Amino acid sequence: MRRIARYDEIADWYDEYVGSGHGAVTGLAGETLVGLLGRGPGRCLDLGCGGGVHVPRLLDADWTVVGVDESEEQLRVARTRLGEDIELVLADAHDLPFEQGSFDAVAAMFVHTDVEEFERVLSEAARVLRAGGLFVHVGTHPCFVAPSAEVVNGGRRILHAGYRKEGWTREGPGMGAGIRSRVGVHHITLARFLNAFAGAGLRIEHSAEPGTEDPPTLFAVAARSVR
Repeated sequence: MRRIARYDEIADWYDEYVGSGHGAVTGLAGETLVGLLGRGPGRCLDLGCGGGVHVPRLLDADWTVVGVDESEEQLRVARTRLGEDIELVLADAHDLPFEQGSFDAVAAMFVHTDVEEFERVLSEAARVLRAGGLFVHVGTHPCFVAPSAEVVNGGRRILHAGYRKEGWTREGPGMGAGIRSRVGVHHITLARFLNAFAGAGLRIEHSAEPGTEDPPTLFAVAARSVR
C-alpha cells in the first residue's frame, strides 16, 4: 500500500494557498527561477513540482519539463493545471527513477524544508544532470524563515534562540498558522544548506536574496554540475 504523503490531504488547499494566499511570493520565486536558469531548449526536471504552479514559466522559457513529486494528490492538481502533455512522475526525490545525465537542468522550488536528507536529494539531482547542467533551488531563507524566526506586525522578524536546532518540527515562534503548522518543516542551517551543494558535486555560480523585504524571505542558488 502506498504511504500517504504529507501534502496529499491538503493538496487543493495548498494550491490556493500558494496562489491567492501567497501569490506575490510565488510569483517572485518563479521569476527568480527563470532568471537564474535561463532559457532552453533542453530537458528540465521540476523536482518536487507539487501542483505544477511553476511549470508554465519553464515552458514559456522553452524548456521541456518533467515534473516529479511524492504526493499523488499534488500531481492530480498539477495534471488539472497542465493537461495531458506534461510528463508527471510519482517518486521520492531521495531516489529518482531517472538515468544518470538524463536532464539538462533541474529546478527545485521550496524543497529543502520538505525533505529528510537535503544532501541526498542534491546528490540525486546532480546524478540525473548531464555534465555541465544547471541546478537552481529557490526556497525560503534558512536564516530568516525558520521555526525560530517569528513574524510580527508589519512583517518584521524577531530571531529567537533555536536556529541551530535542526530536524523536523511543527513547533516554534516562527511556525505561524500557514503551511508549516500543517505539514511541519525540516530546518537546516545556512551552512549545511550550502555545504550540501559541494558535497553533491555542484559548483555554486550565483546566489540571491530576491525582493525588497528586509530581512528577505527567499534565498536562491544556481549551481553547475562538475562531475
